[in-house]
Amino acid sequence: MANDTPVPLNRIERILRNMIASAAGLSILAILAVILANLTGVNTRESVWLMVAVLPFIGLTLALVLIIVFMIVSVVRRRRLARDSS
Repeated sequence: MANDTPVPLNRIERILRNMIASAAGLSILAILAVILANLTGVNTRESVWLMVAVLPFIGLTLALVLIIVFMIVSVVRRRRLARDSS
């Protein structure tokens, strides 16, 4: 395998990448929704808004953990490829 050849993502890495993007994207949208709701005078400490306000804490933490898992899986796979090619 040449050094310039890009290594394709395997299935687990694609799934992790999509989960990271989904968790982070949903959290960012929730942050924007809470900011806009507060600007318009909506009480975000009631019912559904409380869940929307807490979502970024959970989602961004999950995204960070998934990024770490993605990096570990990627490093392990690349080491195996390097070991098998030499």
